[in-house]
Amino acid sequence: MSACNLCPRKCNIERSENAGAGTGYCGEGTRIRISRAALHFWEEPRISGTEGSGAVFFTGCNLKCIFCQNAEISENGNGWEVTEEELSGIFFDLKAQGARNINLVTPTHFVPQIKRSILLAKEKGFDLPFVYNSSGYDSVETLKTLEGLIDIYLPDFKYMDTELARKYSNAPDYPDVAKQAIAEMVRQVGLENVIVRHLLLPLAVRNATAVVDYLYDTYGDKLTLSLMSQYTPLYGTDKLSEKQSARLEKYPDLHRKVTKREYEKLIRHCTDRNITNVLIQEGEVAKESFIPRFT
Repeated sequence: MSACNLCPRKCNIERSENAGAGTGYCGEGTRIRISRAALHFWEEPRISGTEGSGAVFFTGCNLKCIFCQNAEISENGNGWEVTEEELSGIFFDLKAQGARNINLVTPTHFVPQIKRSILLAKEKGFDLPFVYNSSGYDSVETLKTLEGLIDIYLPDFKYMDTELARKYSNAPDYPDVAKQAIAEMVRQVGLENVIVRHLLLPLAVRNATAVVDYLYDTYGDKLTLSLMSQYTPLYGTDKLSEKQSARLEKYPDLHRKVTKREYEKLIRHCTDRNITNVLIQEGEVAKESFIPRFT
């Protein structure tokens, strides 16, 4: 990582050996940091099942959306350092707790270290599937290094609207990047092993339907879509730093939850297009209680 270009940001900087002392966009050094490793029951049914997914949340992020539900770790840097050997051991600990898979959450900026941890575990007979759970802002070159090690890809597809991508994630190239990344994921594991998420944002139904249309027109109904209504506004809560609150203050659209009408409009669009392979959320899911505790 003397010139890190793992993600589409292509910072091309030397990442410090000190954990959390990185100067690149992700803010992380060369040592793995995680903020949570535990059974997680609130993923898609195929991922969590009844046993729970063995979710490992990595500190830092290469996208850093201003509305991030996990801002405590993506921007505020909460987490602790683990070696590759220790991360490999955590996989076994989660398996012993009954996890049905290992769910690597926001792994992009630690891919080389995670790859070595997976290989160490497999050398010792580890046999649970690995899930790559990312923002969708991944480079094809980095994804190719994981071929044969990841069983299920669980990316977001956040934006088809480049202006929203610029405004909320400082990534106007997001649509093109996500298209290429998902194509590589499908190439590696097949349509049946890719689930693409989209989090509906307030006043962004048009962006959401454009995402759905692109995925359906490109991959058909064999690709599973997961359409989420759980956006939880954190503005005015103690989960954000003063800096983050100041940034969000400029976007009042993000200060409220998605309305029932907005979400129903998105689902109706899927029905009108005869899209059936869609996971939807029912009931009140936009709650802070659904956000994991990062301790």
